[in-house]
Amino acid sequence: MTLQIYPFLASESKIDGLRIINVKMVTDDRGTVRELYRESSHSEVLPETLSSWKQINLTRTKRGAVRGLHGEAMAKLVTVATGSVFGVYVDTRPDSKTFGAVETVHITPGIQVFVPQGVCNGFQALEEGTEYLYFFDNEWAPGMSGTALTPLDNELGIEWPIPIEKDNREQLSEKDAKAPTLRELKEILKCE
Repeated sequence: MTLQIYPFLASESKIDGLRIINVKMVTDDRGTVRELYRESSHSEVLPETLSSWKQINLTRTKRGAVRGLHGEAMAKLVTVATGSVFGVYVDTRPDSKTFGAVETVHITPGIQVFVPQGVCNGFQALEEGTEYLYFFDNEWAPGMSGTALTPLDNELGIEWPIPIEKDNREQLSEKDAKAPTLRELKEILKCE
């Protein structure tokens, strides 16, 4: 195998402020090195208000299981360490010009999504033992403000790759199953 270098690339999405990032990767006969975060590259595409990461979480998730859709008062940079996911993002910021927009991204190692505060983040693991990595600009705390949507909301038009059984707790938490739909959230937020 010859040396392969994949450059850092970032693109816009349907959701204002949400960025899809392909990190720099270098591959040779020994394997691959991925730059999870390089301030000089990421700062060109992330908001100036982002000063540092305050919490980093890693989840290990069974194939077919869904986590989210959650939009806490924290910006997130998400990716996978191993495996792959079907990432789903929904804009729930009441004053956003893209409120209600849905973006889906197939995330594999080397692909990241920057999720602004107030945009719901969720995913379905496509492989057994997928590890999903979150960088947060704020520490999570009980009672933190934010929004949540049920991943079962048909009006969002999300085509989950693996069918979701709403009562299967190995696949979907009760809390996520009972979260509001976008229509119900609009009423809660008093959106038009």
